[in-house]
Amino acid sequence: MLINCHSYYSLRYGTIPLEKLVDLLLSEGYETAVLTDINNSTGMLEFIKHCHQKGFNGLAGIEFRREDTLLYIGIARNNAGFQQLNEFLTTHNLESLPLPEQAPLLSDVFFVYPFLPDKEQPLRDNEYIGIRPSQLTRIVMRSRSFQERLVIWAPISFAELSDFRLHCQLRAISHNILLSQLKPAQAGSRDEVLLPQPELISRYSSFPQIIINTSKLLEQCSFDFDFTTVKNKKTYTGSPYDDRQLLEKLALDGWKQRYGSKNKRALERVRQELDVIDRLGFSSYFLITWDVIRYSMHRSFYHVGRGSGANSVVAYCLKITDVCPLELDLYFERFLNPKRKTPPDFDIDYSWKDRDEVFEYIFMRYGKKHTALLGMMSTFKDRSIIREIAKVYGLPKGEIDRLINHPASFHNRSDIVDKIISTYEQLPKDFPNLRSIHAGGVLISELPITAYVALDLPPKGLPTTQFDMYTAEEIGFEKLDILSQRGIGHIKEAVEIIRENRGKDVDVHAVAEIKKDPKVCAQLQSGDTIGCFYIESPAMRGVLKKLHCNDYLTLVAASSIIRPGVGSSGMMDEYIKRFHNPDGFQYLHPIMEEQLKETFGVMIYQEDVLKVGHHFGGLDLADADVLRRLMSGKNRGRHHLEEIREKFFGHCASVGHDLKIAQEVWRQMESFAGYSFSKAHSASYAVESYQSLYLKSHYPIEFMTAVINNEGGFYSRWLYVTEARKAGAIINLPCVNHSEMKTMLYGKNIYLGFNMVRSLETKMVEIILEQRKAAHFSSMEDFVARCQPGLEQLLLLISTGAMRFTGEDKKGLLWKAHLLLAGNKAHKGKHSGVALLFQPAFRMPEVPQFEWANDEDFFDEMELLGFSVSLSPFFMLQEQPDESIRCNDLMGNVGKRIAITGLFVTMKQTRTRKGEAMAFGTFLDQDGQFFDTVHFPKAYLQYPFRQSGIYKIYGLVAESFGFPSIIVDEMVKLPIRQDPRYAAQQNFLKLG
Repeated sequence: MLINCHSYYSLRYGTIPLEKLVDLLLSEGYETAVLTDINNSTGMLEFIKHCHQKGFNGLAGIEFRREDTLLYIGIARNNAGFQQLNEFLTTHNLESLPLPEQAPLLSDVFFVYPFLPDKEQPLRDNEYIGIRPSQLTRIVMRSRSFQERLVIWAPISFAELSDFRLHCQLRAISHNILLSQLKPAQAGSRDEVLLPQPELISRYSSFPQIIINTSKLLEQCSFDFDFTTVKNKKTYTGSPYDDRQLLEKLALDGWKQRYGSKNKRALERVRQELDVIDRLGFSSYFLITWDVIRYSMHRSFYHVGRGSGANSVVAYCLKITDVCPLELDLYFERFLNPKRKTPPDFDIDYSWKDRDEVFEYIFMRYGKKHTALLGMMSTFKDRSIIREIAKVYGLPKGEIDRLINHPASFHNRSDIVDKIISTYEQLPKDFPNLRSIHAGGVLISELPITAYVALDLPPKGLPTTQFDMYTAEEIGFEKLDILSQRGIGHIKEAVEIIRENRGKDVDVHAVAEIKKDPKVCAQLQSGDTIGCFYIESPAMRGVLKKLHCNDYLTLVAASSIIRPGVGSSGMMDEYIKRFHNPDGFQYLHPIMEEQLKETFGVMIYQEDVLKVGHHFGGLDLADADVLRRLMSGKNRGRHHLEEIREKFFGHCASVGHDLKIAQEVWRQMESFAGYSFSKAHSASYAVESYQSLYLKSHYPIEFMTAVINNEGGFYSRWLYVTEARKAGAIINLPCVNHSEMKTMLYGKNIYLGFNMVRSLETKMVEIILEQRKAAHFSSMEDFVARCQPGLEQLLLLISTGAMRFTGEDKKGLLWKAHLLLAGNKAHKGKHSGVALLFQPAFRMPEVPQFEWANDEDFFDEMELLGFSVSLSPFFMLQEQPDESIRCNDLMGNVGKRIAITGLFVTMKQTRTRKGEAMAFGTFLDQDGQFFDTVHFPKAYLQYPFRQSGIYKIYGLVAESFGFPSIIVDEMVKLPIRQDPRYAAQQNFLKLG
């Protein structure tokens, strides 16, 4: 009898989670209900799955609204009707069309309009009018024929009346208004609460025809869905047999190319994998991925293939990945096991500059009806809902910050705060807020995507599913991840710059040779990896130094042990200890030695969870893989975890494993599986790290220029400029005669790009570059005449040093700029009157002599670039530091308290096991060398970081496996000299 149920996927309107909705419907005596979320079908298939599991007849629909106005409710007769509803909504979303007031004519859909007493309209055969119990008195005198088109309309938006307050708060958040400003038309009514079925029927007892009409309508509807079948495109060639033949040919061709025709071990593995791939029906998934790679390689796009599919020799032979599973002894069952129902996933990384073209190819190749980007759901996380609700109650920002950061404060006691906290505690976990877009997931479907869900058109400009990766997986999709990362951009552009600057072609895909390069190995062991993909962070550089890492396999391990789970479980330090002393420890159990000998008995890869779960815990490979996925957060069925846990400990008990050992093994599995990488993933990252290392060690200036142009990496851009200077580059400020939009390299001269100058307009840069094609600028007057900038833009260029080619001092140029362009603050194009100043009759007055200090350049550059090229920040200190301790002295002072001066680079806040805030810091000393600091809670609270700048640090030098750090006792930010520009400004203006 319920044709209009809202779940919490009616965003910022509904309040009921889907499973709870089904439970409530059953408990109140209902057998059938239609889920009709507002302008979306996000939760439909999840709803149907819960209905199947609980024996409830769930039906599909969508409620269509134009802003706050309800237009009509669409109810699908069947699966075809659901697709028609999705297509109708998708068309309007993709074309940005307003929904029409009259419902479309859809053959397998019923439409229900809201009863409006003052409005009559002719109804088609599939159209009805919904009437609420409160409206029944208005139809007493209406005709019998009219009553035959009425159905029960009792919208459900909240489980109980007390949830109405949450509903109103969500509506105020949606409208970005105070709760007191919310109008009745902007929210639902109080009666949108679930009534017991007998009570609902009794309210219509005087109008039995309406009850009959509703029953007949719902009896004509059904919705069924097979959650067990794969929904991806079934074939690549049009035939499963042809897919198998093509995949076999491509794999064998690749085997010869990768391994040579005599490698029988590799051939055997290829044939074994092909059999499993064919048997499980995954040939098309491999071929589609190969097709994408083939296109991108044709376009000369660099890529990195990873994911569980990278454990496959077939994927290696197809050039989807550059990681050889045989070399790394990758666990085949992580890639595929006979019980696996979904294909292995492939994550393909491209440069951020190339990825959009790859997306365009996929949509064109496989059709927009069958292809979509994967959506995701942004939720009210942690305490973000407190901030949102506090805003609708009108709390000032300071009070909101105090409530979030210091909830126990005496000042937080009030009725409003009590309401806010009550709502926060009432809100279910992962409560949806807004639909968003997945980082790179793509679905390629056999049926049109609208058979499963409606599509949005987010700013990315490509159709995007309204459901997320979890629902996609639950209904039988396997996504293909097309991701972007700046590391690939660094590599690709560095190769191009080397070709332009040195005339050399560098083959970064000659990975086997790169791994053996002595210079690369030395660079890796030194930890001098700034700019190199994945291995440049302070923590990673520390691990590299602690491991004395100088080879590929050690780097693969390092790439995984740095992940949070391994570190938090205490196993990262244990791994390093065992790495340096492989005979100085005892394995937890013989099976751990047998399965984890390569990693000294420490689980560091996702495959290790499978191996230990299977061989030690007795789980079959399917359960072990489910365990890995549950622990990694890639599956929402957390209730299965307890079932698997019982199987694990049940097996351990049956074979006589010591309970304490079993508990420790489980703890280790549970503590890090959610963060660890698969070995193939780590290996893929390590290959890219090696490519970066090769470029950095052999062509450091070109490499750093590429890093700068790809907007850096882990650190701020200024640090990469500093690294380029350390490598021998001459850093030049932007120049109107030499700079481009991006940073350019000429020999060893780096000219910073115009894109680094704050507030410099793109149009101004375009004019400069266009005018410069004819000839370089000969003077500022020439520049002004040809480019006709506004005064503000010209002042920016002068202040940043872009006019220094004139040989005139900066203040003189500023004076002339004011004289030339007074009253012309903004660029006005070619018809500006500026050129009149350069008629023959005009003579420039003699430029006064101005005093100029280097300090002024420092502050100009800090203001416009965010860092100084001309002067070191250490030079700007009011008092120069007198202590002699530098980074290179730390190992000689282990166990001693020292004072050291450092330029702040970055910091990471974390929490102790007790929940107290602490931090790790990274600084540069006066020689440009890095050192790291540890700020335990007491020191962190007493001596907090105060943004960027130079600090004097007092603390104890500690050492771990040859890597020093400073445990901070005290930290003081040092003052720099005052900005002289403002002191001199009045004199300058008087002269002007």
